[in-house]
Amino acid sequence: MIEAFFMAISPSYLFYMTIGVLLGLVVGTLPGLTATMGTALLVPFTFGLPTGEGIAMLGGLYVCAMFSDAIPACLVNTPGTPAAMATAFDGHPMVKQGRGQEAIVAACFGSALGTIFGALCYLLLAWPMIAIALKFGPPQFFWLGIFALSIIGSLAGDSILKGLAGAAIGIMISCIGISHAAEVNRYTLNIPELRGGVSLVAALIGVFAVPQVLNMILNLKKEEFVAEYKSEPGVILKTMKKVIVTPIHNLRSAVIGAFIGILPGAGSPIAAIVSYNEALRWSKDKSQYGKGDIRGVTASEIANNAAAPAAMIPLVTLGVPGSAPAAVIAGALMLRGLNPGPELFATDGSLVYSFGWSLLIAGIVVFFVGMFATPLLTRIIKIPLRVLAPLIMFLAIIGAYAIRNNIFDVYLMLLIGVFVFLVRRIGFHPGPIGLGFILGPIIEPNLVQALYISHAVGVQKVFFSGSVNLILIALSILSVSAVAISKFRSRNKTN
Repeated sequence: MIEAFFMAISPSYLFYMTIGVLLGLVVGTLPGLTATMGTALLVPFTFGLPTGEGIAMLGGLYVCAMFSDAIPACLVNTPGTPAAMATAFDGHPMVKQGRGQEAIVAACFGSALGTIFGALCYLLLAWPMIAIALKFGPPQFFWLGIFALSIIGSLAGDSILKGLAGAAIGIMISCIGISHAAEVNRYTLNIPELRGGVSLVAALIGVFAVPQVLNMILNLKKEEFVAEYKSEPGVILKTMKKVIVTPIHNLRSAVIGAFIGILPGAGSPIAAIVSYNEALRWSKDKSQYGKGDIRGVTASEIANNAAAPAAMIPLVTLGVPGSAPAAVIAGALMLRGLNPGPELFATDGSLVYSFGWSLLIAGIVVFFVGMFATPLLTRIIKIPLRVLAPLIMFLAIIGAYAIRNNIFDVYLMLLIGVFVFLVRRIGFHPGPIGLGFILGPIIEPNLVQALYISHAVGVQKVFFSGSVNLILIALSILSVSAVAISKFRSRNKTN
């Protein structure tokens, strides 16, 4: 452990890790350029580096992209990656209220706290936490997805029914393609390009970016960009104090993020959503959530950044990546002849632990780099709508196309965007639609696998027995009940 620490603070490690952080800042800021794509594009450029430095560079890009995706989420309500979807719920309203600097500082500081916590879990709690993760099979992942869906009530605005309908729309879009159960085409309309499903990035850009651009176009004659970013002295320290004075909230978000991150396949988007939901559920004052509450920003950012290093734990101990970027890093190791898993942990522990230290140091570097670079990036907020709208649309088209180099993804993005724009006009919130689309690929295949298992042992034993299943079911019921009771009370107060 000590030897690995000195490896991580060597000049070469720090240099390449910082280069990765700077690249991650750009990748996360541009909507559609995900951390997965960024790490995948960077892998060939690391082949000329020693293994430790190359992996540290990939890790730096990964953790910084998890922060910088909050910048477009807050400024223009366009999450840079799916993990920042929950950040936009309160981050963008803060910017529209003239609190842009506070939103970005909270996201940056929360990201640093989450990354450091996740890296500490990687260094200290790998083996004990793996014992918990091993208890998760298809039924548990199914209930985890259902639990994540319970946030819909808090995202639905004034109508839970519209929230559920929006989530159903998102899940149906995610079902386009080949069925997991019968290997038949579903909702493809005999269009060959739809057999592979709808691109996650193209769909999310369509849900969040395109409607925003269309709203900007409608407001061209009314005013310039409605949100303002004002950099004022003392805001950084004041915002950091606001974050620090909620230690229980911060710790809960970090624990949720690290725990979900360690579960193979769960990833940062679910961590952010579940953390946001729990922050809302445990808050004594829920009225400001979704309207510009700093706790909504930190709940999302602490969790999704804690999940990033934690996603490496199953990779280095079981050989199973906990996220898509972790899978790319696993591929980078395998290309060097190193097999992630217990063998790597036992034979080259210094490499494993030096990577953990690099992730921790990257969390610190991200904070300072973010504070320095964000004022330059936030100048986008001052761009007139007539310039900003086509710029965002251009980046959205590039992002949707670049994932699979398929122009059909651009058409789908535009179609979904126009549809969401229209349903927003009748009171639907885009959050449940995006959430349903993210959770669909997690819920459906695990439900199918669990049903196959139930043929042998019975549905009740598979779905409704075991401590993990029962805990997730109870949390889902409590979450839905809490939202319903809260909305019922708020209606009584207004009457």
